[in-house]
Amino acid sequence: MFGRPPLRVKLILVVLLLLAVALTLIGIGSVSIMRGYLIDRVDNQIDITTENLLRRLNRPAPFDLANKIMPPDMRAELRGPQGRVIVPLSGVDVEGKPLPPLPPGMGTEPVEVRGWRVRVQPLEGGGSLVVAVDMAEVRQIVGQLALVVVLGGGGLMLVLAAVGVAVIRRSLRPLEEIERTAEAIAAGDLSRRVPDTDPTTEVGRLGRSLNGMLAQIETAFRARSESERAARGSEERMRRFVADASHELRTPLTSIRGFAEFYRQAPGTDPGPLMARVESEAVRMGTLVDDLLMLARLDQQRPMAMRPVDLLAIAADAVHDARILAPDRGITLSVDGAALIVSGDEVRLRQVVGNLMTNALTHTPEGTPVRMVLRARGETAVVEVADEGPGLTAEQRERVFERFYRVDSARGRRDPGGGGSGLGLAIVAAMVEAHGGTVGVESAPGGGAVFRVALPLAPDVDFAPGPD
Repeated sequence: MFGRPPLRVKLILVVLLLLAVALTLIGIGSVSIMRGYLIDRVDNQIDITTENLLRRLNRPAPFDLANKIMPPDMRAELRGPQGRVIVPLSGVDVEGKPLPPLPPGMGTEPVEVRGWRVRVQPLEGGGSLVVAVDMAEVRQIVGQLALVVVLGGGGLMLVLAAVGVAVIRRSLRPLEEIERTAEAIAAGDLSRRVPDTDPTTEVGRLGRSLNGMLAQIETAFRARSESERAARGSEERMRRFVADASHELRTPLTSIRGFAEFYRQAPGTDPGPLMARVESEAVRMGTLVDDLLMLARLDQQRPMAMRPVDLLAIAADAVHDARILAPDRGITLSVDGAALIVSGDEVRLRQVVGNLMTNALTHTPEGTPVRMVLRARGETAVVEVADEGPGLTAEQRERVFERFYRVDSARGRRDPGGGGSGLGLAIVAAMVEAHGGTVGVESAPGGGAVFRVALPLAPDVDFAPGPD
């Protein structure tokens, strides 16, 4: 079974069919008009000859008719009442060619009888005058005209068919581009577009509409892919988060259960130290739970109470607290500029600066100096906490802001009572992002570390830079 023909073939066939019908009608009309014109000429010639012959018959010597010279293709006969030919007259082309039998009841108007154009004129007193013209010349002229029409029409049809095919191919070329684009998109290339054509044409408007639709489809698919990728990443992070949280919560719970088992097995033991250890583990577990709740709230992106906050006051309080906790360290604060006012939640910004300072104190050896620098850079306020500790490797720099990641140990700690939960810097990153800022670290093994937080300055705050 043959399939349905393509649109190009259909259009070409329709154009050729319409062209053939038009040329046929024109040819038939032309031949008919020419034949009618020639017959009118023959009839006129018959009428003139008949009138001349009738005038000759009305003369005193009617048989002088035999001296009449006839046109080459004409024949005339004077017949008696019984139809017998009395006087025959013939042109040179029809000499010896008899007239066909005439049907009875013919009128005085010329009619065509077996290749002759014949007129019968009745005479007074009986008899008739028959005048006829051989139609061979008319048939020849009409046949030649028909041949010219057929050959000319066929040639014209071929030329117009070639032109029509070229025009249709050119007109449908954008549709072929659309087809190829659709095939590429079906194969997975959503970035393909239909080439731009003349927007005033139907195909051009179709291509423009398809490009708009394809752009929306590509955007939707990209958003869907990004959503699926984000969902997979979020699921992976959630599994890792649950596993790490379970591990971190299990550690203090195991310690509490161990102390309880020890006291149950040795009831005479002094409970004071055991209760102190239980309380320490409970406090640590409570701190971990508070951090987890904080991260959960930050993940929900709840709106915060934003108001102008002075970073200098927050930094000064953090440095003051650190000097009290570590009096043997050289902890300094330097400010480059004034009026470092940002818009944010003061409590959370204090926690950001405090966590950075605590991180520096916790992960550097005793006596290592720590410095905090505040400065403005364009439309942002920058807080830097730098230390001269052991520094970080490239892998540690990439993962230092991940939840539950610790440089010294990813899961456990050698000292159950020391170290953090691995959430401090993760909380810093989440809070800074919630304030529309950025956080980063610069470090090299053995070269210390610089943690840098950039927050947008509050609007309508004029910054006066200090001396370099």
